[in-house]
Amino acid sequence: MRFRRFSLYLLCFPHSFKTQSCRYHTVTELVLIRINGTDKPGLTANITAILAQYDVRILDIGQAEIHDTLSLGILAAIPDNSESAAVLKDLLFRVHELGLSAKFTPVTEESYNDWVGCQGKPRHIITLLGRTIDANAIARITTIVAGHGLNIDQINRLSGRVPLGHEDNQTRACVEVSVRGEADHAAIRAEFLDVARELEVDIAFQVDDVYRRSRRLVAFDMDSTLIEAEVIDELARAAGVGDQVAEITERAMQGELDFKQSFHERMALLRGLNTDVLDDIAAKLPVTEGAERLISNLRALGYKTAILSGGFNYFGQYLQKKLGIDYVYANELEIEGGLVTGRAIEPVVDGQRKADLLRELAEREGIRLEQTIAVGDGANDLPMLSIAGLGIAFRAKPLVRENARNSISTLGLDGILYLLGYRDRDII
Repeated sequence: MRFRRFSLYLLCFPHSFKTQSCRYHTVTELVLIRINGTDKPGLTANITAILAQYDVRILDIGQAEIHDTLSLGILAAIPDNSESAAVLKDLLFRVHELGLSAKFTPVTEESYNDWVGCQGKPRHIITLLGRTIDANAIARITTIVAGHGLNIDQINRLSGRVPLGHEDNQTRACVEVSVRGEADHAAIRAEFLDVARELEVDIAFQVDDVYRRSRRLVAFDMDSTLIEAEVIDELARAAGVGDQVAEITERAMQGELDFKQSFHERMALLRGLNTDVLDDIAAKLPVTEGAERLISNLRALGYKTAILSGGFNYFGQYLQKKLGIDYVYANELEIEGGLVTGRAIEPVVDGQRKADLLRELAEREGIRLEQTIAVGDGANDLPMLSIAGLGIAFRAKPLVRENARNSISTLGLDGILYLLGYRDRDII
C-alpha cells in the first residue's frame, strides 16, 4: 500500500504545544482529519490514541452518528518534532483496519484565525417541530438562515425514532439547528412564520444564552391552553346562554373587545346558574394533548408551574390537584345561596394582571424574568408572553401568533420540552 506525502502549510504559534511555555515559538502543522464509516465501540479511542503517541494537540473535535454511520472530525495541531506523514500514515492503517474512510485537509493560518475569530458571536437555536418533517422544511429554513448571513454549527434530531408507516397525528418530529451570527430577530421570525403557515409546521427562534438553559418557572393560561375548552362557555351552556357568551368570548380572544369589559358582560349572563353543575363540568374538562406529560416532566426536572387564568379558581384548583400545579391565580366565581350572582369580583385577572402575577412569582421564586416561560392562546395572554424569557403562543389566534415570539400549533403542549432542548430519551 502506497502512502502519499501530504503537503501541509506551516504555522507559527505563540506557545509550544509540547512544553506549554510562552518562551518558545514552535512551527506546527494543522490538519483537519475527517473519518467516516460504520459506528462501533472504541472507534474514537483508537483514533485519538494514535494522535496521543505523537503528542498531537486537539484544537477542535466533533462527532455525529446518523443511522449507525459515524462522522468524526478532528482539528489536529501536529508538533514540529512529529513528522506529519508518519502520524497520518499510522492513522490510515488504523482506519483501514476498522473499515472506515479518512480524509486529511491542510488548514491555513488565515482559515484558522477566521475560525478563532468566530468566538463570541451571538448564537441562536432554531427548533423545527411537526408531526413529520420533510426536506422542504429543512431547505426553506436553511435558505432563510443563509440569507441572513448566519452560519450553521450543528443540526440535531431531538425526537425519537419512528418506524416507517407509523406516522400519524400523534407522532412527534423535532430537529434543532444551532446557528451563530448577528440576527435581525423580527425579520427572521416573520419569514419563519410564513414558512410555518405554508408547510403546517412550527419554527421557534431563540437566543442561545445562559437563560435558555436555566428556565425555572412555567406559567400557563388555562382555557384553550391547559384544557381544550373555555370554561365560561361551558357554564353558559348550562345556563342556557351558550351562543351569546361564546360570541363575546371569541371576540375577546381575538382582541376585538377589552377583556375586562367582556368578562363583566359574560358574568352578568350567568346570573342564577345553580352551582350543582360545577363539579360535573370540572370532571368533563378535556385536558390538552401533552399537558400531563409536560407537567410531570417539568416537576421531575425541578421547574415550578402556575396557572394564570382569566377563568375561575374553582376549575383552576381542580386542575391543580389533577396535574400537580404549584400556583393558581384566576377569578373568583361569586356564589350566594347556591347560585352564581353574575357579579365579577375585583381584581379581574386580565392581560395586565397576568403579567403582574408573572413578575410577582418570579420574584417569589428568586429568579429573573428571563428564566420564566409563559404559554397562552388569547390576546389577553400577550402581556405575559411579551415579558417572559420564553413566550409561547399555543394553538393561538392569528393575532397572538403574529405578536408572540414563538408558537406551537402542530404538536401538543409537551412540544415545549423540545424548545427547552430536551430529547425524547430525556423525557419520562
